[in-house]
Amino acid sequence: MTDSRLYHAGNRELQDRFESRRIADRLEETLCRARFTEADKAFIEGSIYFFLATADAAGRPDCSFKGGMPGFVRVVEPDTLAFPDYDGNGMFKSLGNIKVHDAVGLLFIALHGTPKRLRVNGRASLHFDDPQLAEFPGAQLLVRVKAEAIFPNCPRYIPPMQLIEHSVYAPRPDYQPPVPAWKTMDMFKDYLPPPRD
Repeated sequence: MTDSRLYHAGNRELQDRFESRRIADRLEETLCRARFTEADKAFIEGSIYFFLATADAAGRPDCSFKGGMPGFVRVVEPDTLAFPDYDGNGMFKSLGNIKVHDAVGLLFIALHGTPKRLRVNGRASLHFDDPQLAEFPGAQLLVRVKAEAIFPNCPRYIPPMQLIEHSVYAPRPDYQPPVPAWKTMDMFKDYLPPPRD
């Protein structure tokens, strides 16, 4: 057993093999936190995407890209963030995993401007009648993540890139995104759920 928020026996074995336990402990000691800083909040709320890692009850992993307009992810409490679930392919891989295994990992990356990465590990929950749901145009439910470990990551391997334009599919106030092409394909169109208001 370990008293670390970040490391388990597998991590420790490799840290010892490569003599990195001291720096790993120092990184956790100085950078890991359970509450968002103002800089964390600004970075998260300015993000237009992040990656969400989940696992099912058997430990089988899944990783999803989640995107939207700046502000689609919000820090709603000192240790909690929320993001909307938008219309997708109906598989509910990530959210289905959260229903049976609430541990999640979120990775925020800035690919334009100054490279930056921030990880948020915590426990997620689904909220269908959240009081803040109406504040997220296009959302069918909100996911809240109570942070257990928030920490920056070295951005040195992030290549410089630029944003050309926001996705036309990203929900926003007073805007109706177009129907994605795959939903009009004969092999899928007769199997879609009825449209939501």
